[in-house]
Amino acid sequence: MRVGPSQEEIRRSNLGALLRSVHLHGAMSRADLTTSLGLNRSTIGALTADLAAAGLVSEGVPREQRGRAGRPSLVVHPESEHVYVFAFAVEVDRIVAARVGLGGVVLDRHAAVRERGDRSAAQVVAPIADFVRQMQKAAPPGARLVGSAAAVSAMVRREDGFVRLGPELGWVDQPLGEALADVIISTGVDLFPATRLRAPAVPAQRHAPDDDLVDASLARRSATGATGTAGSGGGSGDDLLDGDGDLPEPGEPGTGSDATRPLVQVRNNADLAALAEHARGAAVGCDNVVYLYGDAGVGGGIIAAGRPVTGHGGYGGEVGHMVVNPAGKPCSCGSRGCWETEIGEHALLAAAGRNPSSGREGILTVVDAAGRGDASAQAAVRQVGDWLGFGVANLVNIFNPEMVIFGGTLREVYLASAAQVRSRLNRNALPACREHVRLRTPVLGEDAALLGAAELAFEPLFADPLDFA
Repeated sequence: MRVGPSQEEIRRSNLGALLRSVHLHGAMSRADLTTSLGLNRSTIGALTADLAAAGLVSEGVPREQRGRAGRPSLVVHPESEHVYVFAFAVEVDRIVAARVGLGGVVLDRHAAVRERGDRSAAQVVAPIADFVRQMQKAAPPGARLVGSAAAVSAMVRREDGFVRLGPELGWVDQPLGEALADVIISTGVDLFPATRLRAPAVPAQRHAPDDDLVDASLARRSATGATGTAGSGGGSGDDLLDGDGDLPEPGEPGTGSDATRPLVQVRNNADLAALAEHARGAAVGCDNVVYLYGDAGVGGGIIAAGRPVTGHGGYGGEVGHMVVNPAGKPCSCGSRGCWETEIGEHALLAAAGRNPSSGREGILTVVDAAGRGDASAQAAVRQVGDWLGFGVANLVNIFNPEMVIFGGTLREVYLASAAQVRSRLNRNALPACREHVRLRTPVLGEDAALLGAAELAFEPLFADPLDFA
C-alpha cells in the first residue's frame, strides 16, 4: 500500500514552492503568496519564517505602506546577494562564467575567447579558475554557494557531464564535468554543503564506439567523472532529472539530502536556453516550447507539459542532426543531409558566396546585404529560410508546441526570412499542429544558456531548501 507524504515532507515541498516563487517572480507580498500557492496566511507566515531563519529570504514592510494605518502585508525578498550559484557556458568561440544570485540576478560576469583547435576539456576550462576566484572575492561575507552548472554546445551524458560528441568544439569523449569540478576545487572555494556536492569517483559508464560518427581511433573510453545515486528508479543516476529525462517535481525522490550529485551539473546549451526562456523569457506561461539555437551547428531544447525533455541519457534534442536531405551535404557528425547542413552558419555563408568560417559576423553581413537589396544575399536567405521552415514544420508535427524560439544566429536568419519560414511551415505542418504555434525570438539574448545553467544549479535548493540551511 502506498504511504502518503508525511507532514515534514509536505512542509519541505511547500518551502521549496515558496522559495521558487520569489526566485522566479521577485519580491512578493505574503498576500500574493497566499493566492499563488493556495496556502493559508498562517502557513505562509510559518514557511517564510523558516526560510528567513535559513538566510534564504528576508521580509519587510514596503516603503509606500510605512506609516499607514492598518496591518501591512509583509513583502518577501530573495536573498540575492547572499545565496548564489556559479553558471558557466562553454561555447564554440567563448567561455563565460557568472555568479547568479537567488532571483536570477547576475551579480558578476566574466568571459574569455575560446581558442580553436584540438584542446582537451581541462585546457579549455582552465581560465575559469581565475573567474571563480574573482567572483568569490566579490561575494559579501557570509554569502553561500549553493550549486554550479554549465552549458556546452555538445552531446552531454547527463549523470556526470561527460561530453560524448561535440563536433563544433572538436571534442569526442571529454570529461567536462570532472574538468570543471577540478577547476573549482583548485580555487579553494568554500563549497556548501560540501559533503553532498560531489559523489565518490567511480568508473564512468562505458559505451560502444560510434564508429559511423567518429573515427575509431578517437573513441577511446575514459574512466572519469562522478555519478549520482539513482533516486527515482530510472537508473540514470541523476538527481535533477528523473527516469524519463525530465526535471522531477519538488519533493520527488532523488532531489534532496538522500542523493549525491556532481559538483557541476553539465547540460547541452540549447536545453538550458529553453529552460531559461521558459522560466524568465519569451516562453513564460507556455508549457510546450521548441527552442532552436544556431551557430556553427544547430541544437534544440524541448519543453513538453512544462518540463524539459532530454531523453534517456540526456542526448535528446539534437534536431540539427535530423536528416532532411539524404542526398545533401556531409555533416560534421559523419552523416549526410542533416538539418544543420542546410540552415547552419556555414550553409548561409556558402550560399551567399562568403567565407564559410566568418561565423556570426559573416551572418550579420549577409543579412544586412539582403536587407539592402543584394540579390545573391537575398537568394541565400530565401534558400536557408525555406529549409528552416521545412525542419520547423517537422518539429511542429512531432511536438505540437505553443511556441518556437529562434536563438543564436538563427535569430537573424529567421528575422530576415520570416515570411519564407511561415510559408513553408503552413505548407508542411498539419493544420491542427500548427494552428496555435507562435514563432518568436529570445528575450534573454546570447546569455540564455548561461542563465539556464543558473536555473539548473538552483534546482536542488528548491527541492529541499532546509538541506542547505
